[in-house]
Amino acid sequence: MKTLSLKLKESVFEETEDILKEKGIPRNRYINEALDFYNRYHKRKKLARQFAKASEMVADSSMEVNAEFDLLIDEEAV
Repeated sequence: MKTLSLKLKESVFEETEDILKEKGIPRNRYINEALDFYNRYHKRKKLARQFAKASEMVADSSMEVNAEFDLLIDEEAV
């Protein structure tokens, strides 16, 4: 475990404290879960960008393959 010191806006701190009282969980656990959620969110966004980039890279070759299949179908070879 790492120990951190952080500064929060007063409004964020107060809202967090209200949620902690309502949920009945420790502040440390809440912050760990929040950071885990945020990290997973950013990993998903990064992966989505990578998939989009890869999709763009293969789009032309995919269209060529589709065109070749269309020709084979038109020639009744398939």
